[in-house]
Amino acid sequence: MAEKLVILSDMWGSKKGLWITSYLGYLQQYYDIVFYDCQQLANIDLTVSSEENIHSAFVEGGIDTAVAHLLKKETAPAHYLGFSTGGTIAWKANLLGLPMKSLYTVSSTRIRAEENRPDCKTTVLFGDTDLYRPKQDWYKKLNIEGELIKDFGHELYTDEKNIQKICLDLLNTVIQKPKPGVVEKIRIA
Repeated sequence: MAEKLVILSDMWGSKKGLWITSYLGYLQQYYDIVFYDCQQLANIDLTVSSEENIHSAFVEGGIDTAVAHLLKKETAPAHYLGFSTGGTIAWKANLLGLPMKSLYTVSSTRIRAEENRPDCKTTVLFGDTDLYRPKQDWYKKLNIEGELIKDFGHELYTDEKNIQKICLDLLNTVIQKPKPGVVEKIRIA
């Protein structure tokens, strides 16, 4: 039986998320995937969907609404992959008791305000030019190792090379370790 992977979109949800199909294509044969559009999870329905309006809607209660809905929808331990706002929602949900096997956040800039870390294996990935990524002392304080991808900004998760890297990281967490003497490699073509 495949491991469950819960994927949480960025703030744009499905509206600007054609890139998400690449993740689904790579991961669906190894995971039982559940996808959440964060705008829907947060009950955000704006007349004018500008970046500023969407961001404000999440900051002014949308994140908390999405966390509450996620806590009701997901009750069994699973792996989580969150992009930007989605990673923040997953992080906060874990701190409120959502059971997780692992959490992989990508460009989740709002986690820099968190003072507690999730109670699971946590991977934090940012582009080195993302202006709102956490500072080095935050990583030390929370005892979290972060990874920076050189020459990328906030939307690094939409780049095909980075999509492959993130998927390979996730696949390596669920693929059975080969028995001694057996060589097995995962290759994403």
